Amino acid sequence: MKKIAVYCGSNFGTDKAFKTQAYLLGKTLAKEKIELIYGGAEIGLMGVLANGALDENGRVIGILPKFLKSQESAHEMLSELILVDTMHERKHMMNELCDGIIALPGGMGTLEELIEMLTWRQIGLHQKPIGILNINDFYKSLISLFQTMVDNDLMKKENLDKIIISHDIDELLDLMKNYSE
Repeated sequence: MKKIAVYCGSNFGTDKAFKTQAYLLGKTLAKEKIELIYGGAEIGLMGVLANGALDENGRVIGILPKFLKSQESAHEMLSELILVDTMHERKHMMNELCDGIIALPGGMGTLEELIEMLTWRQIGLHQKPIGILNINDFYKSLISLFQTMVDNDLMKKENLDKIIISHDIDELLDLMKNYSE
């Protein structure tokens, strides 16, 4: 894998581990020579993630809708900042540029992006590995909901099994690198 898109919050959240792990993920991607594709902001976990990669001399591409440039404070130190017109263009471009996807903790936007990428894979629009860095069980309830969907025959177990979930960055990246459909 050469490029990974990461979805995460534009806030820090209350758990200090979110910030620590976001920074460490950015550093780890850079050390592994994996380009970071993310939402382009300098605020919250998004900014910390980018700074981790940049501090390790990694390549970081931000994709930011023009209307969010001032609201989310575009990161000025990126390798490349691509401004787009819509949120849909942002998600589409992130998907086009990446070889895999990781979700860190975040809010509604992060959840929406993760679910859309899972849906796109389910219907065959891509076959990329999708990982969840489940810091301090942040995604425990969502994973439980997915299992409930499977139990109620509303989601195929094979689609749940394709989601790569780990609490550990190195393990998550190893699983993603060895992913096959």
